[in-house]
Amino acid sequence: MAQDQITGRIVKVSGPLVVASGMAGCRMFDVVRVGEDRLIGEVIELKDDTASIQVYEETSGVGPGEPVVSTGVPLSVELGPGLIGSFFDGIQRPLNVLAEMAGDYITRGLEAPGLGREKKWRFAPAVEVGQAVSSGDIIGTVQESPVIVHKVMVPPHVGQGAVKSISEGEFTVTETVCVIETEHGEQAITMLQRWPVRRPRPVKEKLPPSEPLVTGQRVIDTFFPIAKGGTACVPGPFGSGKTVIQHQLAKWANAQIIVYIGCGERGNEMTDVLLEFPELQDPDTGRPLMERTILVANTSNMPVAAREASIYTGITIAEYYRDMGYDVALMADSTSRWAEALREISGRLEEMPGEEGYPAYLGSRLSEFYERAGKAKLLGSDDRLGAVSVIGAVSPPGGDLSEPVTQSTLRIVKVFWGLDDRLAARKHFPAINWLNSYSLYADRLDQYYRESAGRDFPDMRDQAMALLQEEDDLMEIVRLVGVDSLSDRQRMVLETAKSLREDFLYQSAFHEIDTYCSQEKQYGLLKIILEFHRAGMELLQRGAKLDTILGMEVRERIARARTVPEAEWLKEYEAIMAAIRDESRLEAV
Repeated sequence: MAQDQITGRIVKVSGPLVVASGMAGCRMFDVVRVGEDRLIGEVIELKDDTASIQVYEETSGVGPGEPVVSTGVPLSVELGPGLIGSFFDGIQRPLNVLAEMAGDYITRGLEAPGLGREKKWRFAPAVEVGQAVSSGDIIGTVQESPVIVHKVMVPPHVGQGAVKSISEGEFTVTETVCVIETEHGEQAITMLQRWPVRRPRPVKEKLPPSEPLVTGQRVIDTFFPIAKGGTACVPGPFGSGKTVIQHQLAKWANAQIIVYIGCGERGNEMTDVLLEFPELQDPDTGRPLMERTILVANTSNMPVAAREASIYTGITIAEYYRDMGYDVALMADSTSRWAEALREISGRLEEMPGEEGYPAYLGSRLSEFYERAGKAKLLGSDDRLGAVSVIGAVSPPGGDLSEPVTQSTLRIVKVFWGLDDRLAARKHFPAINWLNSYSLYADRLDQYYRESAGRDFPDMRDQAMALLQEEDDLMEIVRLVGVDSLSDRQRMVLETAKSLREDFLYQSAFHEIDTYCSQEKQYGLLKIILEFHRAGMELLQRGAKLDTILGMEVRERIARARTVPEAEWLKEYEAIMAAIRDESRLEAV
């Protein structure tokens, strides 16, 4: 960190907002130390020699006249080996280190580097002396966890040059491992990079999404998929299952790195993550999930202003691993609490409020965050690709999806998973309403699904959605005049839609087998439900009675199919399809 540069004095304290005079020469977003306790803050407004500072710690007891010292550098995170498996607060202080320093409750003014300075990492060079390198090139690797190889890169500011020296062995993150000769002189490279959190890390080119982020959740993967490098939001009222969905995606999404941000949510939810993730096995490696996960926590009982920083801290760490060529999934729970922090700071700055008191720039701040997602061709000479997928939970008060945070988010993201408290009340989970949710990636991913799952997969999805929509229309008639007013064909539609809801869309996050469903099994489940519907419609045309069709033994087998283990699925699928074909030959009655 740069030496202290500018010293001012506090003239006003208003909650997390501190106003200081004598700050001429200070820059926007510079980190400052506030008061005698040297609380961490960030400059968010400048007028003449007066700076408005949002403080990331509790300001009670801080008063006018106390010093404010600028560090001369923007709020930055430390990037290097040691991030995986760590648990940070909103400004990247490791919470386990803070606990050792101060006990269970964080005291003010504590300083702790994001990455430990004592631990030595085994560095294996990937380049040779004399080799030409440029920004983004991988100069060596470190085995950061049993499942993640950390790729040490030439920092973006270095440019082009030749390797003058490179070392192999065990080093701390601050020791020089490589020296590069550039046109501006020698550049010493360590395993530690610092990056301002509000500045996106550079890439060569952003690319259109081409494959889905497979989550193992049927309603998402089949009906409302998110692409790798895509953006999605999960709005819903209290108790509708936002956090469980976020946890499911963190556990099962086919991303190599998970960054989970608990922004303003309850502390017990982050406790669940901390206790649960080390016990969970990664389905790909069989190792604990924490060996590829980074947690950033700024819960509801932690300082409000740090919620804003936590979002940027998380996305910057995600971009860093993307630059290594990894697919990263970032979960933000929830952006509503982040927006509330913006609203509080904006109110204390006495800015003109927008809708419901949120600042007028709410939409642009949300855009800046979500636009950092994407699939990209990365810096470096090897043309590697990486992606950051962002899934943000939104907590609208009272489940009102017309409120500003939800509406601003929907104008930006491409996938909307709308949670419905009525479904949650009926114990239907995930409580994603299939009639008002959407994915703008679905058509773009159709070719991928045709090649990986089945050529008729997109057509089956459209047919199933049409049946669910027709069920909704028919239920209006049923509520008015009763089910007896429907024809046998219409009642068959209702039965198939019920099977789609109960045997396909419903999925238990806590069932050992049903918690994850592969693409092959999703295709098979949808196929047998729609095949039974087709066979039933043919029998009706041949004069069979509806009760006879609905009484077929195979229906029980279809209902149990979602809990069949993956290893036994293909055999069960073939048996059910054979049974449907056999029973569909029933003589017309």
